[in-house]
Amino acid sequence: MEFRYLTPTYAVSPQILPEDVPALKAAGFVAVICNRPDAEIPDAICADNMRAVVEAAGMTFIENPLIPGAFTPDNIATQGRVQAETEGPVLAYCASGNRSSIAWAFSQAGKLPTDELIARPAKWGYDLEPFRARLSDLAQR
Repeated sequence: MEFRYLTPTYAVSPQILPEDVPALKAAGFVAVICNRPDAEIPDAICADNMRAVVEAAGMTFIENPLIPGAFTPDNIATQGRVQAETEGPVLAYCASGNRSSIAWAFSQAGKLPTDELIARPAKWGYDLEPFRARLSDLAQR
C-alpha cells in the first residue's frame, strides 16, 4: 500500500481494505478518514465495517463521504477539523485518493498558497488545476 503524503501528517490513498489496517497502524497513522460513500462499494468494505477494523486497531475512524462534484461546506469543514485536531498522522481514502486530495486542498485554502494546494497533489498524479478558481474563492473567505 502506498501512502501519498500531502503534508508530513496528512496522506491520501485509494480504497483501503481490512487487511491494510495493520500497515496503517505500523506507519503511525492515528486517524483514518473515509471519503467514500457506501453506495459506491461492496458491503465488505462499507464504512461501518472499516470503522470496526480501524477502531479495533486503536485508531480513530471518521466517516466523511464525498460525492464527486458535490462537496458540501460540512465535508470541507470536517476534513479540516480532523487535520487540525488530530495529534498524529491522518490517512484519508476514497476510490483513488483524488477526492481526498481535493477535500484537503479545499480545507487548507487560505492557509497555503493556491499554487501549493495544486502542486502537492500533482506530485501524485492528482490534477487539481480545474479547482483553482474555487480554491482562490475559498481562500478569500
